[in-house]
Amino acid sequence: MKIKKGDTVRVISGEDRGKEGNVIKTYPKANRVLIEGVNIVKKNQKPTQANPDGGILEFEAPIHASNVMLVDKKGTTRVGFKTITETEKKKEVTRKVRVSKKTGEVLD
Repeated sequence: MKIKKGDTVRVISGEDRGKEGNVIKTYPKANRVLIEGVNIVKKNQKPTQANPDGGILEFEAPIHASNVMLVDKKGTTRVGFKTITETEKKKEVTRKVRVSKKTGEVLD
């Protein structure tokens, strides 16, 4: 996935279009992300021993990763990958890093 936990993203389609928030959790197999304060759903909860009052609970639901874009310094941007070769302790190490398509900066 091109979006990771802790990234700031903006919703680009759907009911919550235009909202921004931080990614709380990612679900790579389902290609979904959980964003703070976005896609709030309500659930009716019966009273249980753990929650004797029951009632209506509100919580964030995951949305598809294609409906969000990463927010960079200059607004939203697409994300690409690039391999970088570094030298660490007289050894060459190749790393795969995320790159902003708009500015070309390394995101990781």
